[in-house]
Amino acid sequence: MAAAHNLEMEEDVNLNRDREMKEMLEEEKMREDRAGKDTFRLKKVHRIVSKWMLPEPVRRTYLERANCLPPPVFIISISIAELAVFIYYAVWKPQKQWITLDSGILESPFIYSPEKREEAWRFISYMLVHAGIQHVLGNLVMQLVLGIPLEMVHKGLRVGLVYLAGVIAGSLASSIFDPLKSLVGASGGVYALMGGYFMNVLVNFRGMIPAFGIIRLLLITVLIIVSDMGFALYRRFFVPANGSPVSFAAHIAGGFAGMSIGYTVFSCFDKALLKDPRFWIAIAAYLACVLFAVFFNIFLSPAN
Repeated sequence: MAAAHNLEMEEDVNLNRDREMKEMLEEEKMREDRAGKDTFRLKKVHRIVSKWMLPEPVRRTYLERANCLPPPVFIISISIAELAVFIYYAVWKPQKQWITLDSGILESPFIYSPEKREEAWRFISYMLVHAGIQHVLGNLVMQLVLGIPLEMVHKGLRVGLVYLAGVIAGSLASSIFDPLKSLVGASGGVYALMGGYFMNVLVNFRGMIPAFGIIRLLLITVLIIVSDMGFALYRRFFVPANGSPVSFAAHIAGGFAGMSIGYTVFSCFDKALLKDPRFWIAIAAYLACVLFAVFFNIFLSPAN
């Protein structure tokens, strides 16, 4: 009897062990299937990104080393900061409204203001402040939709260089061509990304997006640019009597910065940026414009 009982116990133990082993194998298989599906989805995302962001000859290089490390931290961080500043001025400041272009925003330490040009940080920090819900959402949508794929391909340092070059170019251009007006918004940086990207599309037209994709992209972008520029022109020339006109020069200057510096940066995906003479030519031209703008602001500006 004891032997039979021991035999039954051994059989139960073996059955339990087999059941546990089977469950472990099934769980491991499920994990592998999920990992395989995740890897497949990730590779599909990278293929789509490479198709829209890179010409044909360098796509293979990107796909071989594609990863999301580091993730697109720059664009996401800038977008969160801009949204946070907008919410602060729109909700927690005394006006408590979603249109922030009034005395509250004009007194912000971030806004570019002609009479406070000696506070040099304002030439960059103005990008954090926006004039209304449509203004901030338009910039956020454009920079996230375009900036995240660009940062996946070119990484944050290069994308940040182009973005900030557009921001600085925007405020300096505004100080020259519209010297008596304030400036808010991240449009200079957004248009720099757009300018750099579209210059690459035009130069590498045959090796990038299919024709119908280009047409669709251009239509969408033209609609976005027309609506954004329309809002900027309205803020500049048709602002209500109790408001304050805001310059729109940053849009144009940011676009030109992107078409020069942005083009050279984004076209050097598989090359050392600092060894490309086009980059140094673009930087030299950009710095010359910056020095002229500084000289203008110190000695020639009507705002002096």
